[in-house]
Amino acid sequence: MIRKGSGVFFFLILLALLVLLPPGGFSSWTWTEGLRWLYLFLISLSAVLLFTPAAIWLGVKIGAMDIPSQRKMHSAPVPRIGGLAIYLAFMAATLRNLQFSREVYGILIGGTIIFLVGFVDDWKGLGARTRLFWQTAAALAVTFFGLHLSFPLNLPFGLAISIALSVIWLVGIINAFNFMDGIDGLASSMGVICALLFLGIGWNSSQYPLSFISAALAGACAGFLRLNWRPAKIFLGDSGSTFIGFILGCLALYGSWGTDNPAISLSTPLLVLGVPVFDIIYTTISRVKNGSVVSLRQWLEYTGKDHFHHRLIKLGLSVEQTVGFIVLLNICLGLGAWTIRHTASYFGTWLLLAQSVLIFLVVVVLMLLGREKTVS
Repeated sequence: MIRKGSGVFFFLILLALLVLLPPGGFSSWTWTEGLRWLYLFLISLSAVLLFTPAAIWLGVKIGAMDIPSQRKMHSAPVPRIGGLAIYLAFMAATLRNLQFSREVYGILIGGTIIFLVGFVDDWKGLGARTRLFWQTAAALAVTFFGLHLSFPLNLPFGLAISIALSVIWLVGIINAFNFMDGIDGLASSMGVICALLFLGIGWNSSQYPLSFISAALAGACAGFLRLNWRPAKIFLGDSGSTFIGFILGCLALYGSWGTDNPAISLSTPLLVLGVPVFDIIYTTISRVKNGSVVSLRQWLEYTGKDHFHHRLIKLGLSVEQTVGFIVLLNICLGLGAWTIRHTASYFGTWLLLAQSVLIFLVVVVLMLLGREKTVS
């Protein structure tokens, strides 16, 4: 358990890390020892422990509170602008690194758009069309800076198709993480795990810029869990959940997953983000089939308790057990993505992919078991 004064303690650590600049000190040591990701992780972790109490104070001050209702799982008003702490901590670590490619500029600009839109939504409320417009604008901003799917550009309209698929991917992941933010600690825990998996795969394949961004996000999400774990003192809000989803979606596009096996290139980011991707696809198909949603606007605004975490709770798991189960499930998928890149044989590759499919089939069974008990 982290004590109350730990925020100040980690803030002092942050100041020390910022002061100890090259040519000597901890910062220089992480460069020479190949541990730069650890330096950025600690900066982000320390910063979010400082900014989160400030976000709680501001949320109460401006009235950005999540009020209990029949579909809510908390009994008292809770500030919902935790995304402010996540965003500031992420930017503090990323800007400290001072390494920006054209694509990284696009990620930072798009991420800022997503955060600002989410913050206004948490504070004043925005319509579904407005949110979708700005989410699309942020995704397009990323593609403008050259970050998009590696679709064969020599085909007719290859670039246009690549940009369109990239925008659909980013908007989908943004909303997938927003939908997952339904119980204490789930979205931020998934942010930690997915970012660490991208960090590990990126560092192992010498994709250092990818690892640096992943470390900044992982540290921010890990530190935020201190006050977001059940019973949460602050919620991510749309500004936090959509920002985390957007950065992870960008990391999936930013990474070079290219190998001689197209199945590996495609499956690596999909497995790392496996649970949120599966959840949004499954619930979307289910809602359309049942007639619960008939338009894109209804899909964005629908708030039924039919997500994976809701159904696990209906099956008898506690909130903490549900978060732990989903995290372990995603770790299994992520480790499969890591292992599959080092599999020499095509047989071994497809065997690992088959294992991942079986894991998703187990999830489908759990979703179906919880269906009868789930109240929309």
